Amino acid sequence: MLSTQTRPLGQSAVSLSLLGFGAAPIGNLYQAVAEEQAIATVDEALALGIRYIDTAPHYGFGLSETRLGAVLRQRAETIAISTKVGRLLVPTDSTAAVRHGFADTPALEPVFDYSYEGVMRSFEASLERLKVERVDLLLAHDLGEMTHGAQHPARFREFIEGGYRAMRNLRDQGLVRAIGVGANEWQVCEQALQHADVDGFLLAGRYTLLEQGACETFLPLCARRGVSVILGGPFNSGILASGVSGAGPVYYNYEPAPAAIRARVHELELVCREFDVPLAAAALQFPTAHPQICSVVAGLASPQQVRQAVTWMNHVIPGDFWLALRELGLLHHLAPVPSIHIPSTKVEASL
Repeated sequence: MLSTQTRPLGQSAVSLSLLGFGAAPIGNLYQAVAEEQAIATVDEALALGIRYIDTAPHYGFGLSETRLGAVLRQRAETIAISTKVGRLLVPTDSTAAVRHGFADTPALEPVFDYSYEGVMRSFEASLERLKVERVDLLLAHDLGEMTHGAQHPARFREFIEGGYRAMRNLRDQGLVRAIGVGANEWQVCEQALQHADVDGFLLAGRYTLLEQGACETFLPLCARRGVSVILGGPFNSGILASGVSGAGPVYYNYEPAPAAIRARVHELELVCREFDVPLAAAALQFPTAHPQICSVVAGLASPQQVRQAVTWMNHVIPGDFWLALRELGLLHHLAPVPSIHIPSTKVEASL
């Protein structure tokens, strides 16, 4: 099954299942998820062979990590776990129902801090919440102009001069097995490669059925450096899961989708209908064709969503479907496409 195949993370000793579990939703992203449902969701993912889970202190302000800690306490050695640094959680008096996109969360506020001390404090708090002694991959969270605007140069310098040094020390001590950057833009990942020795990146939404600009310079640079990329946000905030044919609102990059994006998704849907391919299945499988992509992470909030994601990832898609997309100009000419044959042998994760 494609979903349970594994690929190495760069030149590190870490391997990730091709389908990864994004744990932001069980941190109450956009809406509250009951504790029982969150635990059942993780259990279902493990039962179906998913062996890579990505989380962060920012997800529910510690809630996602705490819930994972309750589930993974006895199983952490068989699962690859990534978490992030770059924000500290400090007490707040805010009583808002939804803050920073998360609902019904602890009374904590995320504050950016990419310093050496800030990264060390964040990492130690994550270990405590996750109930583990180490993590497989530690990522610097949300560097880049998209998040920091005019403050990006100062934040990036703070990271390179402080936080990156802390992450490298943690890797040298064996407390993390690999380090990297988790970002919403490939440009800052290219910038990081000029200054840092990293094992991989988690790139959210920037190499999908809707946009493949990363294959021009960034992914070839990763290949030359022996660095892998985890692709987050394969549905571009939902539009590549829902499509545009329904009556409800559709989102792209966390905002209502503009007309040009809606039109492009409509073209994708027409080809999907012709070949009887679920749009979401094509969205999950497309990134896996690139040799630098080692995992595709989908945010999952319920056992049913886990089962659906596994079904989409394992859906057999004919080669002519990908050829049709290319002929219509819907794929970048440099972007590789999945092969016709999908291996059916289950491959267990090796860490």
